[in-house]
Amino acid sequence: MLESCQNAQERWGGLHQVIDRWLQERHQLVLLFGKLTAVQHAPAANANDLKGFCELLVDYVSAGHFEIYQQLLQEARSFDDQRGLELARRIYPRIEAITQVALSFNDHCDNGDCRESKSLHAELEQLGELLQERFELEDCMIEVLHNAHQQEALPQA
Repeated sequence: MLESCQNAQERWGGLHQVIDRWLQERHQLVLLFGKLTAVQHAPAANANDLKGFCELLVDYVSAGHFEIYQQLLQEARSFDDQRGLELARRIYPRIEAITQVALSFNDHCDNGDCRESKSLHAELEQLGELLQERFELEDCMIEVLHNAHQQEALPQA
């Protein structure tokens, strides 16, 4: 997951400040996730890490929905990028479903339930798989938009 996060930063870093900040948040999220899963057998020892992870998780998914996706859709519309708009229409429901799982995980932890949960490792494992899928879908959206903008910027022969 960390490698794909770094690849996204390398591929699209500098494309847009909001996206850069978001990809940096993703990187931090992945690092915290790795830290949590590395110490999964000592949940009491990582309560602060878990809290920090949940806060960053909510920030990340919120920024995706309220900033990044809106920005990408606005840019796709301004470039009349039908491919990008169609892709967003197809994958957004899956991203939304993953968001709901992430928010449920956060709510579960806010209640203090996950610190006492014997299934924290399994919950983190499931969340990690879904986050990896989400990152791939987001990267696909960014790539389609980025390529459309590059083609628009090329001089016509």
